[in-house]
Amino acid sequence: MSKSAMSKAIRQAAGCSVAQADAAVEAALAAIVDGVKTEGRFSLIGFGSFSKSERPARQGRNPRTGKTIDIAASTSIKFSTSAALKKSL
Repeated sequence: MSKSAMSKAIRQAAGCSVAQADAAVEAALAAIVDGVKTEGRFSLIGFGSFSKSERPARQGRNPRTGKTIDIAASTSIKFSTSAALKKSL
């Protein structure tokens, strides 16, 4: 589902305007990002949780040349589904 499809679903469910639905989607996504940034985790009971994932620096291999390359450390977000969501699928 895309962001615009989510906005359309909110408009239909809540009966609000396009601008209000778009603002709701943006606010929800901003709250998730802010929660992960500040607390390292954002949980929605019955849906799942978003958490910060730290990847350490490591060495990799260039598949074309076979040379060893250094891969920098990075931070990303991972999502874990709740048991209730897994069961409903």
